[in-house]
Amino acid sequence: MLAEEVGSLLAKANVTVVCGGQEGVMRAVCKGAKKHGGTTIGILPGMDSLDSNEYVDIPICTGLGNGRNLLVTRAGKSVIAIGGSYGTLSEIGLALSDSKSVIGLNTWSLLRDEHLDCGIIVANNPEEAVQLAICQANKK
Repeated sequence: MLAEEVGSLLAKANVTVVCGGQEGVMRAVCKGAKKHGGTTIGILPGMDSLDSNEYVDIPICTGLGNGRNLLVTRAGKSVIAIGGSYGTLSEIGLALSDSKSVIGLNTWSLLRDEHLDCGIIVANNPEEAVQLAICQANKK
């Protein structure tokens, strides 16, 4: 899975994974990070740390529901968006609104004024996504 490979590569680069901490892509990226000794932080929508996946080292309970997506995007210097859930879409919008670099890996394409918006930097594979995210973060 792409997300698991991204997590592995982030851990190998000594980058902490911050995500929503639950299932699907979030679980996969945390699993990949843990395979290589990485640290994972899950910013959870509810108030129960048991709602995190088993690969989260540091669960942060917010009670904010989907509003926690703002915290997820503000926790780092760049964002890797993987897949096409509506949560991912909201995180893309929030990150772009904060002038964060968004690296897209098999994710949403955005139209603005009938033209493809270039706000998302498209990566073709996990290696490129991690490389771009680190490069963009180092520019900030």
